[in-house]
Amino acid sequence: MTGMAITDQERAEKSAKAMWATDDASKWFGMSLDAVGPGTATMSMTVQDCQTNGHDICHGGVIFALADSAFAFACNAYNKITVAQSNSITFVAPGRTGDRMVA
Repeated sequence: MTGMAITDQERAEKSAKAMWATDDASKWFGMSLDAVGPGTATMSMTVQDCQTNGHDICHGGVIFALADSAFAFACNAYNKITVAQSNSITFVAPGRTGDRMVA
């Protein structure tokens, strides 16, 4: 008897669960993994005082970290280890303490 093949969605969820278990950086930033699917992921975080810069807006590196983490979960949804070689981001609006950012 052969086992049942898992769906792409199940594979994405299992891959995300395994990654999240040891993703200390995303947890440290206060991120949550809200949704994952084949080649897609949604993560969010609430901006904390310690994440703002001298202009009292969310530091660009923190915003980039959120985008990079979402990118990582999306890319690894196929249960094949991948890391980014290159990435760019366009900042569209500042985040302030208490704002919920979504990537």
